[in-house]
Amino acid sequence: MQTLQLPSIKPRVRRPQLGFTVIELMVVVSILAVLVALAAPSFTPLIERWRIRQSVDGLQSALYYARSEAIKRSGNITIRKEPSGANGCPLASGAGEWDCGWFVFVDTNDNGTQNAGEEVLQRFATPPNVQITRSVSIADIRFDRWGRANAPFGFALVPLNKSTSNSASRGLCMSSGGRIRITTDPADIPCSG
Repeated sequence: MQTLQLPSIKPRVRRPQLGFTVIELMVVVSILAVLVALAAPSFTPLIERWRIRQSVDGLQSALYYARSEAIKRSGNITIRKEPSGANGCPLASGAGEWDCGWFVFVDTNDNGTQNAGEEVLQRFATPPNVQITRSVSIADIRFDRWGRANAPFGFALVPLNKSTSNSASRGLCMSSGGRIRITTDPADIPCSG
């Protein structure tokens, strides 16, 4: 007699499901939100210092570049502030406010204003929330054939709506001979040259 063999039925082992539940995900997201809310204010001074440093480096670079181009081209090089509204910048309404940036151009008629046909050599748009004030209320800096600026001057670079005593504030000073120095002393911001 033959015996009939039935296939053996193995009990199914339930495998654990991988992933997160909605509640676990919500707890993690809420913890991250609290941590970000606590940490964000401490990043503000860091960001302000970075923006000011970027502006100082850009201005110093533009001054050195304009000076070297003036020597190379026998003068008639000018740095002029960007007008208010340039690059979407709502600041810089006065002649001494350089908040929106600046550009270097070949000023063939040496009038301090870029006219049609005068070549722009370099542009710099400042980062947002930086106030840049020149020590004298003039919108341009002209360089002669020897690389001398038309007058000594200084700039105050401070975070928006802050004072020169803010730790991020810097002063940039340039003598008429071309020497540039950077200062962090609030009493020396803005310097005159």
